[in-house]
Amino acid sequence: MAAVSRRLTAAQARRLESAYRQLQAGKAADALAIAHEVAAEVPDAADAQHLLAICLRTLRDYQAAESAYQRALQLAPGHAQILCNYANLLQEHSRRREALDLYRRAVQAAPQFMPAWLNLGLTALDDGAVKEALTALDNALRLQPGSATAWHGLGNARRAVGDLEGAEGAYRRSLELDPSRAAVWVNLGAALRLLGRPVEAVPCYDRAHLAGFTGPELLDARAGALLDLGELHAAVEETRNLLRRHPDFVPGHQTLAHILWEYGPAVAPDADPLGIFRRAASDQQDNLQLQMALIGFLLEAGEAGEALDRIDSLRQRADSALLVALQATALELLDRTGEAGALYEQAHRVLGSSDSSFLNVYVRHLLRVGRWDAAALRATEATQTDPYNQESWAYLGTAWRLLGDPREYWLCDYERFIGNVAVEPPAEHDETSAFFAALMERLDSMHKARRAPVHQSLRAGSQTPGTLFGRRDPLIAATQGAVLLAVERHVATLPDDADHPFLRRKARSVRFSGSWSVKLRSSGMHVNHIHPKGWMSSALYVSLPSVVRDADPAGNSRSGWLQFGQPPVELGLNLPPRSFLRPRVGMVALFPSYMWHGTMPFEDDAPRVTIAFDMTPTD
Repeated sequence: MAAVSRRLTAAQARRLESAYRQLQAGKAADALAIAHEVAAEVPDAADAQHLLAICLRTLRDYQAAESAYQRALQLAPGHAQILCNYANLLQEHSRRREALDLYRRAVQAAPQFMPAWLNLGLTALDDGAVKEALTALDNALRLQPGSATAWHGLGNARRAVGDLEGAEGAYRRSLELDPSRAAVWVNLGAALRLLGRPVEAVPCYDRAHLAGFTGPELLDARAGALLDLGELHAAVEETRNLLRRHPDFVPGHQTLAHILWEYGPAVAPDADPLGIFRRAASDQQDNLQLQMALIGFLLEAGEAGEALDRIDSLRQRADSALLVALQATALELLDRTGEAGALYEQAHRVLGSSDSSFLNVYVRHLLRVGRWDAAALRATEATQTDPYNQESWAYLGTAWRLLGDPREYWLCDYERFIGNVAVEPPAEHDETSAFFAALMERLDSMHKARRAPVHQSLRAGSQTPGTLFGRRDPLIAATQGAVLLAVERHVATLPDDADHPFLRRKARSVRFSGSWSVKLRSSGMHVNHIHPKGWMSSALYVSLPSVVRDADPAGNSRSGWLQFGQPPVELGLNLPPRSFLRPRVGMVALFPSYMWHGTMPFEDDAPRVTIAFDMTPTD
């Protein structure tokens, strides 16, 4: 028979009220003494057990506090406040899943209890359950629209689903209610950067500093915004200032290395990004996160031999399945595939199917060594672990192709899924060639990098920093609007199929999840790749050299053309492209983000300039 909570006498209730006042006055030990007395007199009173738990938690006797919370819930299993307070204790000890269950019980028990909805929303967001978080935070704000904390949480949830405009609105509402919230200023700045408005992000970071935010993350974010603005010297100086103050802050070292890699000759002609990174790692031998970051950068930069040496050294100090996988990757890059395969198998025995990123690199190895059945099996596991992982679908399609499985065509229907759609000039620009000539001039002023970002698909070219679409530039904004109309026309032609990984996500419109411009010089190209952060991806042709415009496929010339369906050359599969698309100024190519694509090289003094963007579906 379930325990039943006993009611307190009036005198006992007054003593508990006195204990609460003592607790609020900072006299937790005095409050605990009273709570112990009342709990001893009435051990079956949920209120006494609840206060006892609160006092014990305040005094950091967490084990005793948990016992008291459990006793209180035995006596009052539907008490929303007890459920929430117990869940808060569990949260403090990283027991998030248990806390979530208690918050869910609290909202079921008391749907009008706002703190339960708020805590459920914030905890679900931390757990990656974004849809549940959105619902819970909406309910919290329905009950208490003046909660700055709930608006902040809602902004984070909307940002997590790519609704940056909604996130901006929620952050601004939170700051209207409480302008002193430094973390909200930081997150508003991040949202504005993603919206392509770095000029507005910088003052947000300054406001966060004035509000008391002193962490290194702030300087790192500010440096990124300055880079987006093209203020290269200021971005480098900000990053160096950050590292002088916080030499152990690993993201700062990564930021500096990436800036110097792309822009070094323009901002620091004698700076060696790898040399600076190496010296930092040498000075901080015990900073394992920094050692791992350097290894990752070395692998991206093609320095697999040095990366392998550093991995060997780290494994002697602190071995892990992740290091085993990294060692396998380095060996793979060095063409030591037999050794790599044994290590991939070793890592898989530990990691299993829980990590789609690891499964993807393992599948690359299996494809390369001809184990196509195993590759299909592991790639299938990866798509089941993460159904939206574009890289996993790309590898699975490749394995199906090698096995002669018709599902490759089902997945990558090159006839139906590749669009080539005209982008009509906005109303205020009545002539296509003039519009794109003006756009070319604007983009050209943004291309300041001297070489491509590390580990990107472009060769012999540059990429604009930050987010392109969203900038408060009339010409860019007009381009964005015209592109959106073209995309929506294409999406409307796609068939419906609830069982297809691309088509089942189809919606009326799209949200841009990333946008940038690429400028390829003579001999430039994109190696075959996919876009891991999109649902559908693109290339809008802004300016093309004559050798691309006049390419004649009959004469076996496809200079600068877009090709589809050919896996990366380093896999050694020697598979030809499945389809080609001839670029034309004013046209936008649209295709699933998991579809392999690249460009043919060209030789011409004029550059090949495009705008690329990733999209996710939205109603």
